[in-house]
Amino acid sequence: MEQALLNLFENTSGGFAYALVFGILLLCGLGLPIPEDVSLILGGFLVFESKALLVPMMLTGYLGIIVGDSLVFTIGRRFGSRIGTSGGFLARIFTQEKRQRVAALFARHGEKIVMIARFLPGVRAVTYFTAGSVHMRYSHFIFFDSVAALVSAPVFIYLGYKFGGELEQLIHAVRNGQIRVLIGLAVVVTAYVVVSRLWSRWRRGSQEKKDAAAASTVAPPTQPTTPESGRSAP
Repeated sequence: MEQALLNLFENTSGGFAYALVFGILLLCGLGLPIPEDVSLILGGFLVFESKALLVPMMLTGYLGIIVGDSLVFTIGRRFGSRIGTSGGFLARIFTQEKRQRVAALFARHGEKIVMIARFLPGVRAVTYFTAGSVHMRYSHFIFFDSVAALVSAPVFIYLGYKFGGELEQLIHAVRNGQIRVLIGLAVVVTAYVVVSRLWSRWRRGSQEKKDAAAASTVAPPTQPTTPESGRSAP
């Protein structure tokens, strides 16, 4: 697979280079067995060979990841409840066994598993599919997914650009998990701490706004009536 991707990338440049990276990442997000990290590294390799620019390629990588993940999330939301009975293409990709594994991860880690799954290729797509099928709020999903994608895309593209002259060794290290594990651990630990704090503040602020809105809808107490001025006593 890596060699086929390399042959494809070697024959592209300019605007088509960005379109190719975006399209492949889109397919990765939909669950096709294409290595996302290697695709990002090859995007960086195009920068190394002066066939693309670094920052636009990083942006392309990020957008390709987010759009692909959002698509599979939407598919999960619309068809997730029927996949067990309908069979077909989705059932072959998002098998019951995989969905059960992800359900256990959701139970253990909560919504933050969306962020962690970025570095777990075996369950990545099915995690986002499951997030949609259980009707996780899209704003929550895109928040956690973006945190990981903002690290994953730039880092792997930069690695491909920086070590383009040693591409085979780099891909070998990534496929063996040597680099992915280090990056994944660093990102997950750092992001978990940062996101947990930001998430707590956001939830607290959101709850305070709801409480304030609820308080403003409560009718004021009725004022006691006073006798009309000038009215004679009985």
